[in-house]
Amino acid sequence: MSIDWDRRHCSRKGHITYAPDEAGLREKLHATTAVGTVWRCLRCGDFVLGEPHGSGPADQAPLVPRGRALRDLFILRFLAVERVLRGVLVVLAAWAVWKFSNSQDSVRRLFEEDLTVFRPVAEHFNYDLDHSPVIDTIQKTFDYKKSTLRDVAGIMLAYALIEVVEGIGLWFGKRWAEYLAVVATSAFLPVEIYELTEKLSWFKVGTLALNVVAVLYILIGKRLFGLRGGHAAFEAERRGESLLEVEQAAGEVGEPAGEVGSPAAPQPAVGPPATGAAPGTGSGGHPEEPLPVHPGSSADSA
Repeated sequence: MSIDWDRRHCSRKGHITYAPDEAGLREKLHATTAVGTVWRCLRCGDFVLGEPHGSGPADQAPLVPRGRALRDLFILRFLAVERVLRGVLVVLAAWAVWKFSNSQDSVRRLFEEDLTVFRPVAEHFNYDLDHSPVIDTIQKTFDYKKSTLRDVAGIMLAYALIEVVEGIGLWFGKRWAEYLAVVATSAFLPVEIYELTEKLSWFKVGTLALNVVAVLYILIGKRLFGLRGGHAAFEAERRGESLLEVEQAAGEVGEPAGEVGSPAAPQPAVGPPATGAAPGTGSGGHPEEPLPVHPGSSADSA
């Protein structure tokens, strides 16, 4: 079952209508019904009752994400949420390291006292605390200098800041955030691969796979670093979509008949009704049905 991203977004955020200055396009973008004038949504193609949200030359119509662009935005926002959550967790870890550096001696005494208390319990379950890898790792951290721990906390905080900034940029679909995501994520891929060689876990495998897919998707799909024509091709495609959307909605570009999401604009009846037809009926003698329209809604820029 395919998702109609255009109507899904319009149902949540509202329609976007536009009145181009070109008379031919303007006439094909709107119609008059018994309940008032309707304008065609530039995203989903449905007719909306009320005045258009904007007007001007067709090549200056708003850049309305639709179809694949909406799907790409949804994926970018999913990555943005993951980056922000990761940044928050790293900030908490950096704060814990900093607090530990300021009270290292007291934490060492507390740990040794608790270790003494739990030693009989561990011996009861035949667990050797003196040769436990976890205990050894914790005890090694007590030997680190305070300056080293503070440096580690600072590095972690800088990394968290990068993740949060990257997430915010991806949420709003900024191109600089896409570059930052590719560079920052690629830089840590060797570290993630090394961690897998040390200890294999499904969480690490899933994280590595997610990061690799994210890098390839953004790198190729967004034409970064000169791929597929680079920035010039990306801008040409993005700029061209504004006029193309208006032309498609107006029927100026030949779209396949019956394409989902691009219904043909209503055409006014031409000529008198067929002989013998009753008033209010079409040429086939069937009752005419009013044009279905949607109530007007506020436009959004996304």
